[in-house]
Amino acid sequence: MRISIIIPILNEAVTINKLLSHLTYASSNLETITEIIVVDGGSVDESVDIVKEFSKNQNIDIKLIFSKKGRARQMNTGARHAIGEILYFLHADSFPPLGYDSHIIAQVNKENEAGCFRMKFDSNHWWLRFLGWLTQFQSKRCRGGDQSQFITASLFKEINGYDESYIVYEDNDLVDRLFAINKFVIIPEYIVTSARRYEEMGVWKLQYHFLNIHMRRWLGASSEDLYQYYREKVISS
Repeated sequence: MRISIIIPILNEAVTINKLLSHLTYASSNLETITEIIVVDGGSVDESVDIVKEFSKNQNIDIKLIFSKKGRARQMNTGARHAIGEILYFLHADSFPPLGYDSHIIAQVNKENEAGCFRMKFDSNHWWLRFLGWLTQFQSKRCRGGDQSQFITASLFKEINGYDESYIVYEDNDLVDRLFAINKFVIIPEYIVTSARRYEEMGVWKLQYHFLNIHMRRWLGASSEDLYQYYREKVISS
């Protein structure tokens, strides 16, 4: 089985070159990676040029495709172009562990068709370390897109992929549906993700807004309501 890595980006010039380099270095065997698909949602920085330049003279197929903005739309677009039996969705500022491809394939060979890694932030703030500690538990409440998501292409198609009505919370919605059919495993290795958003806004302020979004969703808020809150409280801050 081979993996298609799908990375949605929007103005990720600061991190995308580092991530692509990491993916080639951290792979246990590049032959297990059939392609890396970078899906741009309309970047106005140097992200696209960086991906094009990096893709030259690589031992792995790196594809740059374009989509309407919105992470769910971008990831679904990437999945439609993917040819691997396993899809691995990855944020541009999250760096999977060494041998990530072997860990994913091992789980699929055990008939675990979907799951994620544990996660830790690149920060020593005690609350962020606590959030990382929580990701070891088999609970959908401890999941998030920064942990990345692997899923077989057949299962992804069966559950109709990401719900594009979600501008935020799209990762959690997918996880909710996978937990509902008992199709989720947590690999006991750590992906490292950037704490930059917490550092920019402040840990407690951003955490409050994230918890508010989760509570609103649990109480039945629509995808439009969640995005409106996110746009007003997080993006505009």
